[in-house]
Amino acid sequence: MSNGGKMRIGVEGARELEIEVDDLEAAVASLEGGLSDGSMVWLTDSKGDRHGIVGGRLAFVEIESNDDRSVGFGL
Repeated sequence: MSNGGKMRIGVEGARELEIEVDDLEAAVASLEGGLSDGSMVWLTDSKGDRHGIVGGRLAFVEIESNDDRSVGFGL
C-alpha cells in the first residue's frame, strides 16, 4: 500500500497545481503515462476532487511524501 502526500505540478504558462493524494505511486504512474503520449491525465485528490492536466504541458512535478515529515526540534 502506498503512502499519501502532496504533489506540486508546474504547467506551461507559469501556473502550478498543488494537490494532496492518497496514493503517490499511482499518481506518479498516471503522470508518467500522460507524458509518454501527451494525453489528458486525471488525478483525484484526497478530498475526491478530480484535476485534469494535459501531459504534454507539464513543466515539473515536485513530490512531498507524508513519511518525510518530522515533528519537534531534534536532529
